Amino acid sequence: MGRSKLDKFADNRGFPNFFQVEDGRIVPENFPLRGCWDREFFRNGQPIVLELACGRGEYTVGMAERDAQCNFIGVDRKGARMWKGCKYSVEQGMPNVAFVRTQIQYLPCFFAEGEVQEIWITFPDPQPRNCKENKRLTSEYYLSVYRKVLADGGCVHLKTDSDFFLDFTLETLQRLQLPVLCLQRDIYRNGMPDSRLEIKTYYERMWLEQGKAIHYLKFAL
Repeated sequence: MGRSKLDKFADNRGFPNFFQVEDGRIVPENFPLRGCWDREFFRNGQPIVLELACGRGEYTVGMAERDAQCNFIGVDRKGARMWKGCKYSVEQGMPNVAFVRTQIQYLPCFFAEGEVQEIWITFPDPQPRNCKENKRLTSEYYLSVYRKVLADGGCVHLKTDSDFFLDFTLETLQRLQLPVLCLQRDIYRNGMPDSRLEIKTYYERMWLEQGKAIHYLKFAL
């Protein structure tokens, strides 16, 4: 029998690499690791990479297994989802993995200016209705949030199966005059410019079985 949602919440509180705001608050008043993740938690001097809306954390731990020279932090608002990746990283003794349960707009409460080197957004909800535009994770609003934590020279990676979401992102970047560093449509047909794109989540495998094309975009802020 699988773990219930309440059991997973209890497990999360005991994981040494899982962080969330307690006492029912949404935003931390003074998150202790803000600005000192490297010194106080990872203690290895390596760059920090975020995966936003990380779900089960499959991509977060997948990147960490491939690259021991970076620290990877998965961010999501649903703790029961992250439980799987967090549990795996603890059981495997992965020192370069952490998870933060929060809403993405509150990233600057958890990370200081310039503390993050890269951001990955993997298969986000495309929010196709026009009234949902500001909820899309590459909207102008969210890009302004990422800019507050991303280091100079840092970049954002997008991996998506949605043509709609990719085109929306490209239009946003063009309007804001932000540079596209790499664009590859249908990476399994036309090639993968980054080896980390080989990581497949449960849902990606499902979409590939359905014949969907997977796209990649890398841009700077």
